[in-house]
Amino acid sequence: MLTLKPYDEIGGGDFGWLKAKHHFAIAGHGNPTHTPLGNLYVLNDDEIAPGAGFPMHSHSDVEIITYVRTGVVSHKDNLGNRGETPAGDVQVMSAGGGIRHSEFNDGTVPTRMFQIWLHPRASGQRNEPRWNTRKFPRTSRTGKFVLLASGYDAPDALPIRADAEILGAVLQSGSTVVHQIPAGHAAYLVPSSGSVLVNAVRVDALSGLVINEESAVTVTAVSDAELVLIVTSISQTGHM
Repeated sequence: MLTLKPYDEIGGGDFGWLKAKHHFAIAGHGNPTHTPLGNLYVLNDDEIAPGAGFPMHSHSDVEIITYVRTGVVSHKDNLGNRGETPAGDVQVMSAGGGIRHSEFNDGTVPTRMFQIWLHPRASGQRNEPRWNTRKFPRTSRTGKFVLLASGYDAPDALPIRADAEILGAVLQSGSTVVHQIPAGHAAYLVPSSGSVLVNAVRVDALSGLVINEESAVTVTAVSDAELVLIVTSISQTGHM
C-alpha cells in the first residue's frame, strides 16, 4: 500500500526566521490526518534564516536525525559537544534521559534540512544522551541507497537507539533502484529534490510517500533526484 502526501497537503507555518512543513502532525502542527508511522512520529522540512535558530532547549526519550540539504547547522549541548553539519551530511542526537541543546544557522545562506524524530527502544536513564555527526558524500550515494543512520549496528552508519534505519540515494534521470522492506517494517520516502516513480506512483520534490505492506519498492528517477528513506518497525512503537 502506497499513500501519497502531496506537498500542498502537508501542514506548516512561516515564522519569519523559520519556515516549516510537518509531514506528521504533532502538538497542533501539521495535517491531523498525517499520523505517525511505527517509531517515526516527526519529519519536519525546516528552512532556517541566516543568523537564526533554536536556542537552548530540552529533549528526552527521542532519537533525532538531521539531514542537511543546503547550508549548515551548528550544534551545542550541555554535554560539551559542539560541531557543524554542512549540506549533504547527517547528525544524530540520542536524547536519552535528557539533554539540552541549541541548533543555529551560523552561515550566510538559508539552512534547509529534514529533522526526523523516532521513538527509542528504551526510555529514561537506561539511555545516556549522546551526539555525533558524519560526512556522507553525495557521490557515495549515486545510483543506490546508502545507510546514513541505523539501529541495527550497521558499521558505516551513525548509530541510533531505535528499530529503524535512515537511507539516502542520489539518482540520475531514468535510473532505477530496488530496495527491500523487511517484514514487520514500513517506510517513508521524501525526495529532497527531483521527482521519482515508486512502484509507478509519482512523488515530486518535498512530497512524502507512506510505504506499508510492501516487501520491496522500485524507485525510478523521472528527473535527477535526491532521496531520503526512513524504514521503521511497525511491530511495536519502541516504548519499553
